[in-house]
This record gives sequence, C-alpha cells and structure tokens, in this order.
Amino acid sequence: MAENCLFCKINQREIPGQIHYEDEHWLAFDDKYPVAPIHVLLVPKTHIVTLEEVDDLNFYLELINTAKKIASQLGISDNYKLFMNVGLKVQAIHHLHLHIYGGWGEEKLAEQLDKESRKLISE
Repeated sequence: MAENCLFCKINQREIPGQIHYEDEHWLAFDDKYPVAPIHVLLVPKTHIVTLEEVDDLNFYLELINTAKKIASQLGISDNYKLFMNVGLKVQAIHHLHLHIYGGWGEEKLAEQLDKESRKLISE
C-alpha cells in the first residue's frame, strides 16, 4: 500500500466508499465525481501506479472479466463504456483504475460516448 494513496485507503476502509464489488484481488466503488448515472471505479487491491507497470496478460484478462461481471451486477451489461487513463501525467490518482460508465436509460451510440469522452479529457 502506498502511504497516501486514496484508493488504498478506501481498500483498507480508512476512507468510506460505496463499494459495489470486492474479491481477493479487486475492489469496485462509486467515483466521487461521476460523469454518468453509474460511474464505478475498478481498482486492483495491490497498489499498481499505472498500467505500464503490468506485463502479465492474465492481469488484463482478470481486469476485463471483472469489469464485465460488475457491469452485469449493476444492470448495465448491454450498454456501458470502459475508460482508463494511463500514465502519471494524465492519471488524477496514481493507482491503476478502470472507469465503468453506464446507466443512461437508453442506448448510447458510439459517437455520443466518444464525444462525451473527448469532453471529459479536455476538462
């Protein structure tokens, strides 16, 4: 655990978080600043700063399979988006995390989602 890592503190229950999923390796909780009706962060329980530190293909498989499981549990498996910032210059929190967006109540076309993502990146 990194001493001052916000996500590690949520994992250790030092800071409250609305947890939606937890297993031996992963934790998923609400984003404090949601940009979609459902906006959950999926983080590894092990402190990994950025995706560039990961060389294990099984990690990627587990990450995506866990995200799919969470989307299903949240009832958004038919219409959701996964998003990740990679690198210290673009990550607001220096702990690897995958954003799971959904819950729009209607199908979102890829063009709409991409436009919204571009807006988020530029802010």
